[in-house]
Amino acid sequence: MNDRHVFEYALLRVVPRIERGECVNAGVLVYCRPLSFVAARTHLDEARLLALDPAADVPGVRAALRAVEGVCAGGDAAGQAAGDDAGRRFRWLIAPRSTVVQPGPVHTGLTADPAAEVERLLDLLVR
Repeated sequence: MNDRHVFEYALLRVVPRIERGECVNAGVLVYCRPLSFVAARTHLDEARLLALDPAADVPGVRAALRAVEGVCAGGDAAGQAAGDDAGRRFRWLIAPRSTVVQPGPVHTGLTADPAAEVERLLDLLVR
């Protein structure tokens, strides 16, 4: 029996100066529909961010990244999205927006353990 499931993921990128288009990977979102799983993990490399923009609002970026983690976690931390299912929260988070913290393109893969996949992708693509 195959216990691997299709999952989707997107990077969270910090784009401190939209007009320049430069970014720092700062997190990953993972969604696995068959398991109703959605999670985000973030890691902000402050030195890299400040190298792109010495005037970057580091506390504001950290707050935005925490908010994404909160929406994924659900419950009170999700705010208005608290009543939404995992898929709806993921789709809302990956919708394009012109802010400093932006989702990247969505990619797919197979996993037996989506929670471990979040950590693997964070290590591979962000840290």
